[in-house]
Amino acid sequence: MSTWILGPHPHMASSCIVLGVIGVSLGLTLRSLSRDSPPKEPCIRSPRKTLLPSLSKDETAALPYPPDILPGGRDVETPYGNIKVFEWGPEDGEKVLLMHGISVPCLALADLAQELVRKGYRVMLFDFFGRGYSDAPTDIPYDIRLYTTQILLVLASSGLRWTGNDAFHLIGYSLGGGVAVSFTQYFSHMVRSLVLVAGGGLIRLEHVSWKSKMLYSTSGLFPEWLLQNLVRQRLTPTEVTTEEVMAREVVRTAKPPRRQKNSDASGGSSYDNALLTRSRGGPGVSVSSVLAWQLRHQQGFILAFMSSIRHAPIYDRQDDWQALGQLLSERREPEGSSLPGLRGGRVLLVLGSTDPVIVQEELVHDATAVLGEDGFEAVLLDCGHEIVMTRAKEVADLAAGFWGA
Repeated sequence: MSTWILGPHPHMASSCIVLGVIGVSLGLTLRSLSRDSPPKEPCIRSPRKTLLPSLSKDETAALPYPPDILPGGRDVETPYGNIKVFEWGPEDGEKVLLMHGISVPCLALADLAQELVRKGYRVMLFDFFGRGYSDAPTDIPYDIRLYTTQILLVLASSGLRWTGNDAFHLIGYSLGGGVAVSFTQYFSHMVRSLVLVAGGGLIRLEHVSWKSKMLYSTSGLFPEWLLQNLVRQRLTPTEVTTEEVMAREVVRTAKPPRRQKNSDASGGSSYDNALLTRSRGGPGVSVSSVLAWQLRHQQGFILAFMSSIRHAPIYDRQDDWQALGQLLSERREPEGSSLPGLRGGRVLLVLGSTDPVIVQEELVHDATAVLGEDGFEAVLLDCGHEIVMTRAKEVADLAAGFWGA
């Protein structure tokens, strides 16, 4: 009895397999090209090129972040694009380099910088790539290599000496704190002392929600344009209020913050409503207004923000902090007193008691594990993540006291 096996003709089956392999290969190739091929332009220009040329002098002055709002401004052209730098204060004063957080440009540090100048220090601050008036490189991850390169470019742009042994004090805020730690482990001889204000680098990954993991995923499962649009919506201030309402919100007795599992947490309403540049007189401008302006006009911001979340020293960087701890320990030894940089073998941590982003209990615990009990001094202020904006004078006093100790 004959047995018949019903099925596709052998040649037809082979053709289907070949077509399937070709289809999968083509899909993977297109996905790889769309993800890995660099954009045509090596950098996205900042509002310096895309906005300011179309504004009158009065319109420019009315911006939340006018380009000349701080003294000593300069535009530094580099192979990575333009960098906005401000430098002022007594030329013979001790030098202080300040680095801002992940979202608001260096304007966030303006009041702190001005307080330090009043004390006789010379300060320098700059906009990270993709923030404020600095261009955004498009063909490189925003990791410590890029940030280190930017720092060195900024230092080299000054007419004064900002390099060599014990060249400057370094203050890092939020993301700038994580960058400062990573930078210092390579250039410890240059950094006379290190102050971390609500500094990143040791944020625990357990605080990253599944939504954030999806939004900042590099798996390629979701198109980048979709992720960028979702992040833009997430960062956009939810409501527009007057400066007066925002100012009242800052001085209210705030409820204890609810710790949200957002890797890009804004720091709460008191952070969004904190006022900047009050030391220059006038009502100041709010964080939310500067962020809204940046979202609207800094076309490289979302790219820079997302790449920083993915690659910058923000989460669980124990290795960097342990390396710093070793450098500090060496300088606390009797024979280490002659080593340049990190004088005294300690760093200063300034934290906010109600900060929903940098949880002070966790940071002190984790810093003790990697720096040692003798490797740092921690000071707690009654405020949130807006600490450098609302408590600028106190932070300046603490830093100056630490340097003079």
